[in-house]
Amino acid sequence: MRPARLLLLFSFAVAAATPGVGQEPKADLKAATSKVVGVTVYQNTALVTREVTVPDAVGPVEVTVTPLPASTMSTSLYAEGADGVRVLSTRYRTRAISEDNRIEVRLLEAKVKENGRKLQAILADAKALETNTAFLGKLEVFTAATLGTLTEKGQLDAEKTLSLVTFIRETRVKAAKEEVALKQQMETLTEETEFTKRRLGEVAGGRSRTERDAIIVLEKTKAGPATIRLNYLVSSVSWRPLYKLRAGPKEKDAVTVDYLASVSQQTGEDWVNVNVVLSTAQPLLNASPPDLRSLEIAVAGMPGASNPGGFGGGQQGGFGGGFGGGQLGANPAGGPASAGVPPPNVAGGGGGMPSATSYLKSLDDQSRANRVQAQTLLNNKDAANGAVFANNAAAIEQYRDLLATKEEVGKLGVATDIDGPSVNYHLKTKLSLPSRSDDQVIEIAKLDLASRFYYKAVPLLTSNVYRIADLTNTTDMILLAGEATMYLGMDFVGQTRMPLVAIGKPFTLGFGVDPQLQVSRKLMDKTRTTQGGNQVLTFKYRILLTSYKAAVVDVQVVDRMPFAEASQTIAVMMLKGETDLSKDTLYLRDERPKNLLRWDVKVDPKQNGDKALSLDYEYKMEFEKSVNIGSILAR
Repeated sequence: MRPARLLLLFSFAVAAATPGVGQEPKADLKAATSKVVGVTVYQNTALVTREVTVPDAVGPVEVTVTPLPASTMSTSLYAEGADGVRVLSTRYRTRAISEDNRIEVRLLEAKVKENGRKLQAILADAKALETNTAFLGKLEVFTAATLGTLTEKGQLDAEKTLSLVTFIRETRVKAAKEEVALKQQMETLTEETEFTKRRLGEVAGGRSRTERDAIIVLEKTKAGPATIRLNYLVSSVSWRPLYKLRAGPKEKDAVTVDYLASVSQQTGEDWVNVNVVLSTAQPLLNASPPDLRSLEIAVAGMPGASNPGGFGGGQQGGFGGGFGGGQLGANPAGGPASAGVPPPNVAGGGGGMPSATSYLKSLDDQSRANRVQAQTLLNNKDAANGAVFANNAAAIEQYRDLLATKEEVGKLGVATDIDGPSVNYHLKTKLSLPSRSDDQVIEIAKLDLASRFYYKAVPLLTSNVYRIADLTNTTDMILLAGEATMYLGMDFVGQTRMPLVAIGKPFTLGFGVDPQLQVSRKLMDKTRTTQGGNQVLTFKYRILLTSYKAAVVDVQVVDRMPFAEASQTIAVMMLKGETDLSKDTLYLRDERPKNLLRWDVKVDPKQNGDKALSLDYEYKMEFEKSVNIGSILAR
């Protein structure tokens, strides 16, 4: 029992001796030596790991780690012990200080102050010069009056008069030059001060007159040097994937992929020579899951119902008989908007009807926002409100499932993984990421992917023919969706969007326009006839492919015919060209039923001018005489 009592007494002594918030620490409280050794960068936060050196002596000790950056999330601190070192508690403290705790910020602030003092001196000189110039004006008036009097009395001294006039003229010229010089100095100082203030804003990210410390109480059981680890979350940091893809001059060359990351690091803390992990996951600091609440369904119009919009049509009409209308619209959480879930922006109150797809997407957006907020609260040790937001997110997703039609069920996102997979990229080398306003690009990996090149023409949309590469992710790394810059050899050919590519998944990317290939499309003939009680429209089109290449190339040509659901009593049938269409299995399964047309052809080098490759096709539309075509939409 005696060791336990001693430890308890020690804890009380530490609590009594430790400075409170807003107080300066005692002079004998020295900061421990520490350095950042690792950082895990998430989408909007980062988990920073510091290695802290602790005293050699055995027994209980309090260690201060300072300074922590202003972006530190105060409730996220936790320390990890080591062999012979047991962590008893970790807490966050703030202290008011007279100067900013960053050297570069202090230098810039000193420069602003120095320029302010110089500007005050210049203003004082300008004021004195203004006073002297006014006095000189009065002297001129006095001199003119005196000269007039002396002239009348015949007492004018020409030599003294010329000397006085010369003095006034030279003094006025000198004053004018001094005024110009002072204005120029003021302009220079003002511009320099404004620039320094902008630099200060970039570097400081908001001035800080507060020192932030981590107070770690630990117990050492072994003598000698030891280190522990302090972890904390910081905001003002994010990353996004970028790609550079370079194809070789030969079509059989592999495509080199530079997988990059653009990191925005404005935490106020420099990360020097650290291990970096890039993650798409949410940081999880909560040890227990949030509690699942019951899901209450309220029917619109029922007495005492807590949801006036409800799942059905409200007082002002539901959306399609099933989407919540009503005075407030549907509240998927089954509770007030103040609980963290605003009512969806659906029909009701005289507004226009949203489409089912856009409404379901709005529910996904609300769910995503609630899940992010829930995890933020849980990481900040606010379990009660974190559970509220997590339950609200789940309620929205279940409400979305209730509204979805059978056709939409397969398109719904995964409830807990709306934004894609959670992956971690452990970078092989240590990096330095200083805190600054502009993004920093770092390399995740360099990959070589086998490719198959061909060309694609869409004459209905453009006369250009594009280089296309079929690639397969043969690496052990998931490729996230992001911006991609494309090169052919050393030449920049354009930008595109890299899709999300799982390991082993094939994907297709474009490598720009090839000016040696051209395509055109022309309506050759159109007829209108009557067959029985139906109208029949017949269309004939010709597609011309022109090649100035030095070798035979594979070209994929894509076109389309109108497509109508069977319920619309419009029949579309291809009359000529069907046998020439692609035999690709995926095309025949997914695209041909929607009347998308595709030809896979080979184009010879000499096929240009009047020898251009011709693709002719013909189709007809048949519908009743009473039917009018209301609209044609691209979907």
